[in-house]
Amino acid sequence: MSLAQRSTPAEFRLFDEAESELVARALIAIAQLAPGDAHTLSTLMKQLADLNQIIWQIPSLTKPQTLGGDTRTLESLMAHLCQTDGLAGDLELPVKATLQRTFLTAKIQFLRAFVKATDPLRKLDADLRSLNLQLREELAQSIYTLMGEDLLLALLRKPKVEVRTKKRAAEQLIHIWDDAGLEIDELFPMLESAWHARNRIVANIGTLLGTSEYFKLVREDCAPQFLDYFSRDEVSEAENQALSEFLFGMTTEELTTLRAKMKEEGIDAASEAWASRVLGRRLEHECADDDADEIDPVSLYRSYQRRQLAADFRTLSGTSGPVRTAETYLMVFLLNQR
Repeated sequence: MSLAQRSTPAEFRLFDEAESELVARALIAIAQLAPGDAHTLSTLMKQLADLNQIIWQIPSLTKPQTLGGDTRTLESLMAHLCQTDGLAGDLELPVKATLQRTFLTAKIQFLRAFVKATDPLRKLDADLRSLNLQLREELAQSIYTLMGEDLLLALLRKPKVEVRTKKRAAEQLIHIWDDAGLEIDELFPMLESAWHARNRIVANIGTLLGTSEYFKLVREDCAPQFLDYFSRDEVSEAENQALSEFLFGMTTEELTTLRAKMKEEGIDAASEAWASRVLGRRLEHECADDDADEIDPVSLYRSYQRRQLAADFRTLSGTSGPVRTAETYLMVFLLNQR
């Protein structure tokens, strides 16, 4: 399969045009300096293409399918998705959906491999540093797309979300599973902007008020609509807590623990090292301290998953704290605007 893939039907393309051009340039550059790595990456790309071809042999989820005397339609699939509790995971989803999710994960791993291959080479050539940063951007966009999909699935399992909102979420998911080429910038540009900005700031901890982190988001051109949503007059306490989780990359429980410990020890401003000792885990950075372009989108994904798991636990246990992440609150708002 051609790297550019310009003659390939859109539904069979592994990458959009910008991604195809970047991957081609990166592969050529790596082949000149590390031919073994280039061979490994070419093999991974072929495997990705094989998986993509299998997926596109499966009929669209919008078409009726009969099995065992029952016919699954678009409407019945949407109704099924709206009734899921999430406990069965991907076993609740149609085969095409699970394969599309596998493809997106495999694409992310493929791009991570490209980032890893160019990391040790970027000091040898300024062009390779530029390629490395561009590959990180493409990796980030794919991870944001996976986060968007996970977010919609999380919304479906929330008990206090209106049926009409869940139907819109289910419809959006089916659209995603039917088109591997869709990415977060086409689906929810406001969320992409928020994640793009958050991926470029390092939380200071400090007083744990979040003021400096908020203004860092502004500086990184976070979508004003995202910031406006959480600064409106009628914002709830749960939404404020969810925003604090987003700003610091911690759960409400972790933030509560740190605030109580600061008060107990008479600390006005906490350091990262101190917070790590109190929480018993190393605090991650979504970007390099000295280079906001050198992002780590996997760290942001872990932050989202940590916050989502905490929200799900509060839903099941009835404990205090936000039962939605900041992104879920915003997603409900966006879906209700459609």
